[in-house]
Amino acid sequence: MTHDFSRLLEPRGVAVIGASEDARKIGGQPMKFLTEYGYTGAVYPVNPRYESIRGLKCYANPARLPQPCDVALIAVPGAAVPQALSAGFRELGERGVALQADLDAALKETGIRIIGPNCQGVMNLHARAYLGFGHSFSNPNLKAGPVSMVTQSGGFGYSVVSSAQREGIGFSYVFSTGNEANISSLEMMSYLIERPEVEILVTYMEGVTDGRALLALGERALALGKPVLVWKVGNTRAGQRAVASHTANLTASAELYRAAFDRGGFVQIRDIDDLIDTLHAFLGRKLPKGTGATILTTSGGAGVLMADRCEEVGLTLPLPSEQAAASIRAIAPDFASIGNPVDVTAHFSAAWKEYNQIIRTLLADPTVEQLIPRSIGGAHSEAWCTELLEILKDTDKPVIISQNEPPERILKTIAMLREARVPLIPTPARCASAAGALSGFAAKMRAYREKAAAGPRSVPADALDAAGIALPDTDGTLGEHRSKGILAAYGVPVTREVLLTPLELARLDALPFDPPFAVKIESPDIAHKTEARCVKLHVEGLLELKAAGREIEDNARRYNREARIDGL
Repeated sequence: MTHDFSRLLEPRGVAVIGASEDARKIGGQPMKFLTEYGYTGAVYPVNPRYESIRGLKCYANPARLPQPCDVALIAVPGAAVPQALSAGFRELGERGVALQADLDAALKETGIRIIGPNCQGVMNLHARAYLGFGHSFSNPNLKAGPVSMVTQSGGFGYSVVSSAQREGIGFSYVFSTGNEANISSLEMMSYLIERPEVEILVTYMEGVTDGRALLALGERALALGKPVLVWKVGNTRAGQRAVASHTANLTASAELYRAAFDRGGFVQIRDIDDLIDTLHAFLGRKLPKGTGATILTTSGGAGVLMADRCEEVGLTLPLPSEQAAASIRAIAPDFASIGNPVDVTAHFSAAWKEYNQIIRTLLADPTVEQLIPRSIGGAHSEAWCTELLEILKDTDKPVIISQNEPPERILKTIAMLREARVPLIPTPARCASAAGALSGFAAKMRAYREKAAAGPRSVPADALDAAGIALPDTDGTLGEHRSKGILAAYGVPVTREVLLTPLELARLDALPFDPPFAVKIESPDIAHKTEARCVKLHVEGLLELKAAGREIEDNARRYNREARIDGL
């Protein structure tokens, strides 16, 4: 069950343990943020060396704090954290006891929930509660919005927030979870996605330890219609080594994460531009009813580029209906191309009223599921945009506009589109990627709702008892062959194989079935066969099979002389 974090998001009082008068120090930074940026709750500095800080009474010990005080920012050296948490109830641990054990003991005794250690903190921009440390919290002008972020990298995560703010995207809540000794990023995301003011969730993820919770979050995202934009890193060996030294989060193979993301309401992103574009697309609050995309352009080259990219991201390009094509031909130049892309050429850069008429025609066409028009710039940009916004009020189809002018020339147009939540994206290829993200999420939602409408599957009453398998009373792993036998008994398809002892293999006078073979050791004491050089692939004839068996047995003995060998 997810904890109620409402008091963390909207604390009535905040204690700064290790507070300082110097805003350059780690304990002075949150004192500045909480007293100058608009937070209206109580602030309690805690430091026995001071009588007051910033005109506020300073407390010598957390146990003496007035109530209510819902959140403590702990800005003291790591070794002192357990004592700060236990607030003087008892001295924890003895010299030489691991700090993590002390920390766990303090949490168990007090019931306190902590974010971190090794995190930058929490931000609630609605309440102006800057509950954290570092340069990322030093901007008092960050604006609230419908996006929330949970990041396992504090500095980088907050830099993403700043980049999004420059593009007009505001955040409600931002959490840096650090080493996740107590509160995990998945627990925090599961809480945030339920809050009505959160429309989109973003996460920078290095690794998680609860696969089932990750799947449950993805399913809940589909049920609520709220996408989770996931930026998963640590997917390569080099990245995994970096994760281990950064937050110590364990990360499984990239394939496992991709499988989980494909199954739930996740949208994978790879860069800051990718994130910002996808946020703009989803903030439009319109999803396509299919995989089709219709391109309207005043540049043939941009149309070709976008068509390529659309197909690469899984979009189709249906042709306009005959009725729509005829309407467009009536007002387009003779040399226009009325297909998909619909290329009305640069002639329409000035004919903005006719261009909007074509947009209206395409949006009314049943073959159009989402539209990607190129913007009109120059002197007519604002007039074009004003009329376009009126047109878009009457459609539920997504419209993603490909920007056709340097931003400094169309600042007012950009502001108008941002205010109306109409996505405007700088390049044709990035427009196609954002349209693909919308289409992919919409397809997952349709599949989820169809499955929910069909109700639970009917499972035979004896389905789980039919196998009647007793697991062996032994230690070690079960072994691949026996594990597959259990799966097969429950109807799960497995590879065809036989298990032979080394002696049986040496005496074999015919192949057990047609090659090629994969030959492996079967041992409860050798879980990682490849590391032990106990796997041979593409084995063909009988002599090659016997030689492979001898080599694998020898390698197994060298790898672990005590290993039990059940066969090959």
